[in-house]
Amino acid sequence: MKVTYHVGQHDGGYAYRLDNVWSEPFATHQQALKEAKAAAERQHLEGRDAEITYQAADGNWRTEHARGGDRPETEVVDDD
Repeated sequence: MKVTYHVGQHDGGYAYRLDNVWSEPFATHQQALKEAKAAAERQHLEGRDAEITYQAADGNWRTEHARGGDRPETEVVDDD
């Protein structure tokens, strides 16, 4: 799995997004880019195994086993 963070103008400043969810706005493009890179790095941290429940796009609820060491590949794309 690959996770891509996008950096661009948003809400009167600069922010990063994953899919259609934006971070809080930052005053500068450089700060938003730095925070996006930090978020991408956090994706590489291993955690503990867990059962997760989430609502899928079709409205149904699903439960899956998430392995703590199963980390995605990440990238940051500068859209500005």
